[in-house]
Amino acid sequence: MSAPQLLLASQSPRRAELLTQIGVRYVVAPADIEERVQPGEAPADYARRIALAKAHAGWQASDRRLPVLGADTDVVLDGRILGKPAGRDDALAMLAALSDREHEVYSSVALVSGAREAVTLSITRVVFGPISPAQATAYWASGEPADKAGAYGIQGLGAQFVREIHGSYSGVVGLPLYETCALLKQFAIDPLSG
Repeated sequence: MSAPQLLLASQSPRRAELLTQIGVRYVVAPADIEERVQPGEAPADYARRIALAKAHAGWQASDRRLPVLGADTDVVLDGRILGKPAGRDDALAMLAALSDREHEVYSSVALVSGAREAVTLSITRVVFGPISPAQATAYWASGEPADKAGAYGIQGLGAQFVREIHGSYSGVVGLPLYETCALLKQFAIDPLSG
């Protein structure tokens, strides 16, 4: 088995699957940081800051031999970040707000290796069709929305609500692969080179 190329500072199985999909060899090394929006902080600035903070935390906790990748994905409606739902009522309120509307998904990726750091951001527009209260309740009962930003997963049952997507599908899942590959190449990591 070939040696890992980087550390993934995330417990997200979706990010791990996406890195595997493009052939990146990695070791999972989750970084625990506080994810709280600062007063007046724009969603793009928040996504970049959190991705970079995760990468830095992962670097500090590592043996500092491999670059560390941190990422953050946020669902944004009317300029407001919708995080993971606090519970059933919160999830149902989010789904009602997203119903028959357009929202954005901000997905940022950061790489840190020693004094070097780089960060990138993907913004994708997602348009939902109408979601009835009965659909939202059934979706919550499936368990899928509980740990997802904006209370939905585009790669699962939540796909049935998506009428249109303009941008990076993988960015909505949790890791924009085009932008990630461009960032990896800056650190001499080429997924296609084996």
